[in-house]
Amino acid sequence: MRTYRYFLLLFWVGQPYPTFSTPLSKRTSGFPAKKRALELSGSSKNELNRSKRSWMWNQFFLLEEYTGSDYQYVGKLHSDQDRGDGSLKYILSGDGAGDLFIINENTGDIQATRRLDREEKPVYILRAQAINRKTGRPVEPESEFIIKIHDINDNEPIFTKEVYTATVPEMSDVGTFVVQVTATDADDPTYGNSAKVVYSILQGQPYFSVESETGIIKTALLNMDRENREQYQVVIQAKDMGGQMGGLSGTTTVNITLTDVNDNPPRFPQSTYQFKTESSPPGTPIGRIKASDADMGENAEIEYSITEGEGLDMFDVITDQETQEGIITVKKILDFEKKKVYTLKVEASNPHVEPRFLYLGPFKDSATVRIMVEDVDEPPVFSKLAYILQIREDAQINTTIGSVTAQDPDAARNPVKYSVDRHTDMDRIFNIDSGNGSIFTSKLLDRETLLWHNITVIATEINNPKQSSRVPLYIKVLDVNDNPPEFAEFYETFVCEKAKADQ
Repeated sequence: MRTYRYFLLLFWVGQPYPTFSTPLSKRTSGFPAKKRALELSGSSKNELNRSKRSWMWNQFFLLEEYTGSDYQYVGKLHSDQDRGDGSLKYILSGDGAGDLFIINENTGDIQATRRLDREEKPVYILRAQAINRKTGRPVEPESEFIIKIHDINDNEPIFTKEVYTATVPEMSDVGTFVVQVTATDADDPTYGNSAKVVYSILQGQPYFSVESETGIIKTALLNMDRENREQYQVVIQAKDMGGQMGGLSGTTTVNITLTDVNDNPPRFPQSTYQFKTESSPPGTPIGRIKASDADMGENAEIEYSITEGEGLDMFDVITDQETQEGIITVKKILDFEKKKVYTLKVEASNPHVEPRFLYLGPFKDSATVRIMVEDVDEPPVFSKLAYILQIREDAQINTTIGSVTAQDPDAARNPVKYSVDRHTDMDRIFNIDSGNGSIFTSKLLDRETLLWHNITVIATEINNPKQSSRVPLYIKVLDVNDNPPEFAEFYETFVCEKAKADQ
């Protein structure tokens, strides 16, 4: 009758874990484990001159992030050759043996010397052997077993971007796709719900929504108008454990901009415009009109046309592509003795119309233009219809910005003097050389107080003070670095007096 001897490997799957009132970094709670003993059997093909050998082994599990003060107990090796007289010696080799995992060579007890991190290494492969202490020869064949580290929820979801940017057309239908955000969780996706991420919206309602499983952000409110509000900041949360209480979470910010669509028609700010002119060559500009459009880009482009009136064959209107103004010009030479007043109807329309907004009404508007032909001495004429100048905000007093030029269009070529209309510069920030039209500062400037100064310059004939003309002068104040940054709000936080490092 054959005698069978057995080598037992008894594994403690887990040890009771204490519950921490102060959580570790990236953790919200402890995970208590139940204590079990496994007596698992297997076989080896190396029999060492014996008809049969049995080595009790298999894989087993340890929870990661053990926080006890003592070494974590793993299991026990025991051979049926061990009589308790100290003649056998137990040896452990493989991943982490002697460092991470140590064995009591007399009793066969295995312990882990430090806490384990599954995200660092999820599996350890070790080999166990029992040898005769005197001869050094093995009494059992070496056998391999596996330690798997069971995951705990110690990693919060992390978004692939800290800040997302996205655009969506204004007036979009509810449910229009905006952008998809993605968060990943380093925990084990095959064990429990530690890595199951659910998305929710913390800030941005009722304008936007997010699909809980996909992270797809969509519009949630009808008729969002860019002209009322263009920028939205949405905060999305990703929470693991399937969104259940106790799960860890991470957030990201999504900056969403509404892009413009043509949902606003052009509108004239006044119904009637009036200009004066005298006999001028064809192509001479008489005046400018401008319709306003709340849209932007090509959606705010305007085309002007003369649709009816007494002067269809005498005048023309062209569009200034830079300013989107309509320039009324002379088409034929005017004769004061033949006709003194012309009345035109000018229409402003959008060349780019979006059909789905046609129900809002015609994307055009009209105004009446009255043109009076004069046969009198003309006032000085400026070289430009408007002047735009720039100056740094740190410019000293009496700094010259630029100049304007005007001259008498009549044959007499009367000399001209210049002045600033003080109704447009009540604080007397600017002044002008009456002889050459040079504009200079008379006070210090501050861009943060006022970026643009819109004043009017008057040119007057010296010999005939009744003959004067005006021109708008737009002065832009350029920024210099004269202001420190300021936080938008006061930040305050709290920390427990016994908080651990890195919390």
